[in-house]
Amino acid sequence: MKHNTLDVAQLKPDYLGFIFFEKSKRNYDQAAIEALPEGIQKVGVFVDASIEFVLDKIQQFQFDVIQLHGSETPEYCKTLQNGCLIERSRDTAEATPSKIPKIWKVFSIKDHFDFSVLEAYEAVVDKFLFDTKGKEKGGNGYTFDWSVLQDYPSQKPFILSGGIGLEEIPAVNELKKTTLPLAGIDVNSKFEDEPGLKNIDLLKSLIKELNR
Repeated sequence: MKHNTLDVAQLKPDYLGFIFFEKSKRNYDQAAIEALPEGIQKVGVFVDASIEFVLDKIQQFQFDVIQLHGSETPEYCKTLQNGCLIERSRDTAEATPSKIPKIWKVFSIKDHFDFSVLEAYEAVVDKFLFDTKGKEKGGNGYTFDWSVLQDYPSQKPFILSGGIGLEEIPAVNELKKTTLPLAGIDVNSKFEDEPGLKNIDLLKSLIKELNR
């Protein structure tokens, strides 16, 4: 698997994601993450992994955010929170909230979504992430119907994902003008030359369009 992590890091994104899911074409199988510029937060992406596996990867890679992309329950999220607290306490003699990885829970949407399912997660995750429902766990390459988000009932920030390319950025910029608590976008397949290998020129164009 090819990765050009440092090339992407030079563009100074807010977050960089690393997928730990063997069925993914982007599964991260390296022993370490190369040193990133200050200010970039590392996101570990997991799909129905055991708590022990996630905690082990947090210890190994010192993730700032854990993105849960499977069918993880609110109880799972709470157990993971507690596990992170215990592990960081062992490492640092104290575990303040700023030292505990944030948890993002992913929900997949196509043409409609029952937002009431989010209520049980409100107290145990830091952000939601809305992705496109498809046969793959992410990376399906197409967007869902964003008008569904008009019914979003929460003030909790969310990340928008799912097939976002340069052609979607005008619509993203329009969403940013609304009262929706859109915290950022997650891009992947439309900015790759092959799975795991990002196209730097396309990413530069993305940054330019987002900053218009």
